[in-house]
Amino acid sequence: MPTEHRRGGDERVVVLAHEKFPERAKTATGVLKYADYDVVAVLDRDRAGTVTTDHRADLPEVPIVSSMADAPEADTLLVGIAPIGGGFDDSWRPDVRTAIERGCDVVAGLHYFLSEDEEFAALAEDHGVSLRDVRKPKEDLTVAGGRSADIDADVVLTVGTDCSVGKMTVSLELVEAARERGIDAGFVPTGQTGIMIAGWGNPIDRVVSDFTAGAVEEMLLEVGDDYDVLFVEGQGSIVHPAYSAVTCGILHGAMPDSMVLCHNAGQEAIHGYESFSLPPISEYVDLYEQLAAPVHEAEIVAGALNTSGIDGDGDARAAVDDYADDLGAPATDIVRFDADAVLDAVLGAE
Repeated sequence: MPTEHRRGGDERVVVLAHEKFPERAKTATGVLKYADYDVVAVLDRDRAGTVTTDHRADLPEVPIVSSMADAPEADTLLVGIAPIGGGFDDSWRPDVRTAIERGCDVVAGLHYFLSEDEEFAALAEDHGVSLRDVRKPKEDLTVAGGRSADIDADVVLTVGTDCSVGKMTVSLELVEAARERGIDAGFVPTGQTGIMIAGWGNPIDRVVSDFTAGAVEEMLLEVGDDYDVLFVEGQGSIVHPAYSAVTCGILHGAMPDSMVLCHNAGQEAIHGYESFSLPPISEYVDLYEQLAAPVHEAEIVAGALNTSGIDGDGDARAAVDDYADDLGAPATDIVRFDADAVLDAVLGAE
């Protein structure tokens, strides 16, 4: 089994999400919702004095404070923002410095490695704390051998129409729903937030491109005989002008038996690249299935629609119905409603 990289539910954690909570702090909200941590505060200078549930009702209630100096005693500061490009904002430096001086480990999922920052590295050594860069890949990764299809578990991959459409959330919700039915289901994390939640995994978007599929395959071979079904967290989108490479690498490395297409209701363009329009849903089905086929045939058997931007449940259900029609497969909003339709389709594809 994978080696755990976190201490567990007794670890008191402060999550940094300055000026981004909750909409643009995907790591922060994912950790709050799914990780086995005791989150004692969120840092957001724009939301200080409120609580997390003032902004998202589905999260645990945690106080929001303006800086690490205002946070309660903790074991760890976790950077809950992963901006485009994965850079480090120097306005976060005082909070990281304060955390280290207070004896906290610091966990980050950035492309900027805190352990290689001269100030932080020296300070961490002085105070005997760890700087854990979860996006730093292992050094012994290699190319794929085309062996993922040989494992005992059925493999389900979440794919998307864009980044930040809920692939990790859908994967985790499907794992939980499958376990509630008595199915031995596992989660394979491929991004920084998933790794922070699960405590293991390979950060696929940081791996040398030749080794991307191999890094996914390595994880599947490690746990594939321990579960009946594995839900692999997808990344990016096959049409994304910047991130399509990691999407393809995961698809070929995982060699899935089936796929679930995730989409944000009403979205028409690539976020951050608005000059690139999203293709019709039916084109995504063809693109993903045709790209998978030469390595291992897999169908998109269901869809997950994020309807959080729609107020009424009636309108949300209508949007789901339209999405299912476009997809030609069952669909639902797994968070707003339940996972039954998608899970039934996935299990029926085994």
